[in-house]
Amino acid sequence: MKRRHFLQRTSAAGLGALFATPHWAFTAAPKYKLGLQLFSVRDAMARDPQGTLEQLKAMGYQDFETYGFDPITEKIYGYSLNEFKALLDWLDLTTTSGHYGFSDYFNASAEELKWFVGQCIKAAKALESPYITWPWIHPDHRNATDFVRLGHLLNRIGQQVTEAGLGFAYHNHGYEFEDWGGTTGHEILMDITDPRWVKLQLDMYWAVRSGKTPKALVAEQPGRYVMWHIKDMDKVTQDYTEMGNGSIDYTTMLPNPQTSGLVYYYVEQGGNFAVNSMQSAADSVAYVKKYLQKFL
Repeated sequence: MKRRHFLQRTSAAGLGALFATPHWAFTAAPKYKLGLQLFSVRDAMARDPQGTLEQLKAMGYQDFETYGFDPITEKIYGYSLNEFKALLDWLDLTTTSGHYGFSDYFNASAEELKWFVGQCIKAAKALESPYITWPWIHPDHRNATDFVRLGHLLNRIGQQVTEAGLGFAYHNHGYEFEDWGGTTGHEILMDITDPRWVKLQLDMYWAVRSGKTPKALVAEQPGRYVMWHIKDMDKVTQDYTEMGNGSIDYTTMLPNPQTSGLVYYYVEQGGNFAVNSMQSAADSVAYVKKYLQKFL
């Protein structure tokens, strides 16, 4: 069904055991929805959002993390917030977190930042998405001085989001674990941020590539890693690759979800596709279903 047909229809309807298994992994059915960060298929979403979501659902994905919300137009993937929520409802899909453009507001005034956070809250509530996530830091701000400031910004944003009835999380890459004169960005943020306001989204690829283990990070901040990004690492280049094609053995790498505080997880592959983004999404979900869902 084409987008215009969907909108007409919804408007008329009112938009109305190959591996050793830890003891915590024995569940009758998956506890967590099988999620995907939609940035993984950004080219397909740009061409045909509805058709892409339909194909992803057929693959087995049930839940998504969004990106690309425009706070000025209040649109996402070319839809108004209400239109996109209606599309998700029609397909029986959900979005539980969104990556928002906080880095653009790093040097904004307090008033401008509060406005932007308010727009993010508006979007998340319209989409019934429980979490708002800060996904990325501009290279100019990847230093110890700016990360001290970032920690305080995260607390301010997190308090505003939490008081609005939603959750707020920070997503790591690899630069947080670099040595900045005897400290790291990760250590700075853990010292400054308040767990009441700021939760964590663990990108396991970047943690492993930086020499960290997800289990150790969870042990340092139990109950705080409420979301995970799961993606594999090419055995030669260390670039992204399809799940199961790389060097990360998630059957032994995954932390205990309960210790982590896990609520949602998302498969992701930001690039380096063997064929194309949609084929990579299909290959990765097949691997997750076969080997990882028993842990989740």
